[in-house]
Parts: sequence; structure tokens; C-alpha cells
Amino acid sequence: MEKDMALNLMMGDKLVLRGLKFYGFHGAIPEEKTLGQMFMLDIDVWMCLKKAGLSDNLDDSISYVDIYNLAKEVVQGSSRNLLEAVAELITSKTLESFPQVKAVRLKLWKPNVPLIQSAIDCLGVEIFRNRSTE
Repeated sequence: MEKDMALNLMMGDKLVLRGLKFYGFHGAIPEEKTLGQMFMLDIDVWMCLKKAGLSDNLDDSISYVDIYNLAKEVVQGSSRNLLEAVAELITSKTLESFPQVKAVRLKLWKPNVPLIQSAIDCLGVEIFRNRSTE
């Protein structure tokens, strides 16, 4: 049953934010907390968009700017050790702040990780949270 609900959500309406970039001081290595680095995010927010589509009124949706600012506040805010903690905080704050949101998927990664001496594009996490798994 839970799997069916998640599948229905995945096929439903959503707001899409791609390529958000913020500078923050998260990481398990001391240099990450002192030097900081760029963080990238993709956010999907599932909610019914039919009313907004029919009314053409922002009051019937959520402003992308509000979601962007929430993510920015977390990434540029207090330092965390793990990307998992940063991602969890963004998704939980999104669900708390916007009652019409049914689910959130967040991809968070560090591009060009300077502390790893290897050819790597990025390191990161992806989480999915809905109201039934809070």
C-alpha cells in the first residue's frame, strides 16, 4: 500500500527547482567547516497544481522563491557534519512550512570535492519524504 501511494505521488503534480547553488560550511572534515564549499540542490515538491493552473493565481500554489529561500537559509546556516542532516532539515522544514505539500525529494551534492585526490564529479545524497514517513 505504501509503495502504491509513493508511485501515485511520483506521477502527480510537482514544483521543480534545479541547480540551486549555495556556499556553506558542512562536512565531517575540519577543513570543510573552516573553508566552506559550494553545495548544489535539486528539489521536487509534490502538491496539487490544478487550482493554480485554472486560477493563474500564486495564492493557489507556492512561490518558488519561498522554497529557494528556505533551502538557502539551511545551507548557509548552522554547520552540520553530514549532508544527510542538511537534506533532512530542508525536507522537514518544507513539509512543516507548506501544509499543501504532499512530498519532497531533495538531491544535495558537493561538486568538485577538493579534499579527495581523485577524478570525481560530485558526492551527495538524495532523500524522499512524504507526510506519512515524517
